[in-house]
Amino acid sequence: SRMDTLGLLDYYLMDAASLLPVLALDVQPGDTVLDLCAAPGGKTLALLQTGACAGLLVANDASISRTKRLQQVLQSYLPREIRDTVTVTSHDGRQWEQLEGGTFQKVLVDVPCTTDRHSVMEQENNIFHKRRTKECQMLPMLQLQLLMAGILATKPGGDVVYSTCSLSMLQNEQVVERAVEVAETQYNINIQVEDLSHFRILFQDTFSFFPNCRVGELVLPHLTANFGPMYFCKLHRM
Repeated sequence: SRMDTLGLLDYYLMDAASLLPVLALDVQPGDTVLDLCAAPGGKTLALLQTGACAGLLVANDASISRTKRLQQVLQSYLPREIRDTVTVTSHDGRQWEQLEGGTFQKVLVDVPCTTDRHSVMEQENNIFHKRRTKECQMLPMLQLQLLMAGILATKPGGDVVYSTCSLSMLQNEQVVERAVEVAETQYNINIQVEDLSHFRILFQDTFSFFPNCRVGELVLPHLTANFGPMYFCKLHRM
C-alpha cells in the first residue's frame, strides 16, 4: 500500500474471510464495542469502517508488543480524529469481567488459534512443532476462557461473535458449545446461538463454506475461492 495525500496508507491487506466475523457482529450506531483480542488490527479497522462505532470502540490485546503493533496499524491507516476515539488497552482478556463486566452491546472475540494457513506454510515458530505441543493442547481452554470473558463483558441483550482461523472442531464448535453450557450452569446466563446460514447464500460466489458445522459457519480454503480458514459464530446474551 502507498501513502495518500494525508500520509495514510491506502489499504490494509487481509484475508477477505476475516471480514465475516465483523459483518456478523452487525454493529449499529451507538453500540459500545469491545474487540477483545484485537492485534494486529485488521478487524479493528474493519469495525471502524462500518462507521457505527467511532468513539465507542475498545481494542484490547494481552500482549504489550502486539498492542504496540495495533497502535502502529491504527496510526498508519486512520486520521487522528478517528484514531483518538479508539481506546487501546493491554489487559489479559480472560480477566475482562473484573475490569468492565456487562458494559458492551457488541463484543468480538477473535481468539489466538493454530492459524492453520500460516502453520502449513511457515516452519519458523510453528505451533505444531513438538516444542510447542503443550501450548497447542492448551489452546481450547484459553479460547474458552476468552469467550466466557466476552460473554460476561456483554450486556443482557448484547451479542458476541467468536472467531478463529482454524479448521479444528476442538477450537471451533466445541469451544462455543462448552461456553454456552458454562454460561448457563455457572453464571445463570442464557445464550442463544444465532443462525448464520444466510452468509452462505450471500457469499456463495466468494467463499467455500463447510456444510456441516453444528454451530456457526466455517470458510474452507478452496482452489477456486482461496480464502480462510475462518470460523465464526454469533451468540446472543438473553
